[in-house]
Amino acid sequence: MVWRFDGGDITSDGGALVLQKLEARTGIVRRFAACFSDYRKAEQIEHPLLDLITQRVFGLALGYEDLNDHDELRRDPMLAVALGKDDVKGEQRRRTQDRGKALAGKSTLNRLELTAPDYDGGPRQKGSHQPETKKIVVDPESIDALLVDLFLEAHEQIPERIVLDLDATDDTLYGHQEGRFYHGYYRDYCYLPLYVFCGEHLLCARLRMSNIDASADSVEELEPLVAHIRQRWPRVKIQLRGDAGFCREKLMAWCEREGIDYIFGLAQNARLKKQIAAEMAQAQEQYLQTQAPARRFTEFWYATQDTWSRERRVIAKAEHLDKGANPRFVVTSLSAAQMGAQELYEKGYCARGDCPENRIKEQQLDLFADRTSTGKMWSNQLRLYFSSLAYVLLQTLRRMALAGTELAKAQCGTIRLKLLKVGAQVRVTVRKIWISLSGGYPHAALFARVLATLETDNAGS
Repeated sequence: MVWRFDGGDITSDGGALVLQKLEARTGIVRRFAACFSDYRKAEQIEHPLLDLITQRVFGLALGYEDLNDHDELRRDPMLAVALGKDDVKGEQRRRTQDRGKALAGKSTLNRLELTAPDYDGGPRQKGSHQPETKKIVVDPESIDALLVDLFLEAHEQIPERIVLDLDATDDTLYGHQEGRFYHGYYRDYCYLPLYVFCGEHLLCARLRMSNIDASADSVEELEPLVAHIRQRWPRVKIQLRGDAGFCREKLMAWCEREGIDYIFGLAQNARLKKQIAAEMAQAQEQYLQTQAPARRFTEFWYATQDTWSRERRVIAKAEHLDKGANPRFVVTSLSAAQMGAQELYEKGYCARGDCPENRIKEQQLDLFADRTSTGKMWSNQLRLYFSSLAYVLLQTLRRMALAGTELAKAQCGTIRLKLLKVGAQVRVTVRKIWISLSGGYPHAALFARVLATLETDNAGS
């Protein structure tokens, strides 16, 4: 066996072709790029804003989490093809040291993340005579609106009812980033980002410090989001769902004023457990007889002594397992006529185990939403936005082109492994770019089907 690095332009990311076709079909990244303002002098740059943002988002989708990765990726002609570069091998770059590198390196991409949010296009750094080199500013509000717009546009018909899932999670920090605090529950220094999903659709990803309640600012985030939805879908019925961290008077009262239904987990206490003592005894007796998990459901009206403004309907699950008693409670604005106690708990509340929890795992584990290692919180928020757009891109691919295939329900990491990480050889001639995908690729038929679906005029949007 003899081995050498003489195979020519061979890439492990032949599936970038899928991302290119998807972007051409949907324009998702192009619309994301429109949320940025580029103050660089056009005649002095080689990498337009759209190319930089597409390179960053495609890089995350392909599994490259760090900006450092792009110092090698900039040599990859396949990624240059996906970005629509004319000079995919970088042979016409201005500087000699850049030739052979068609794409931007880490230093150029770094300017996307570290431009001060209040930069006004001036040539000098504020309070200094040093020239300003970071001149690309992001508009967070327009990105927030874009996420909701993409959700709305994904529906061919207006639904009668939607469920918005709220969840907070830990984003562990290993440095001394701005906004760093120790969180007692997670037992580490972290951020506490807030997510809002509707099914698989991501509507909000807000980075927050962790020295707050899980529900902090949830009303402030939901107000413009719900208004945006109702502007387009004025008759849609909206329901919120969240764990006990969101069972707060401010949020529930806001829902009641706005005509929004809710189902929230309710933390147990002595009063609640006393209320279902009879049902717990019945569940325990059944368990002792059958040696199988036993559960009973009941409901009642309940209010806290000081914090709640009114009584609310509470559903209780009285359950006995091998490990002992396992009582659980949820509070809801839905009436018994709308949904019975057992159905509300098992189908209404427990469905959040898939969404949003699994969707957040996709973002953090597969698309690196937890790579918040810059010094400033606003630049870490921008990293979260990039991860969010990479998720939206792959979720759109799953919805548009993978329905009815073996990857119809696959997570982002599996889609990347089976559809994007494809060995390929790139050859450039005078008139054409030849992409020769691996002959041993086991999902060739699926790959061809996906490309054909994305290229057809009647592909769903």
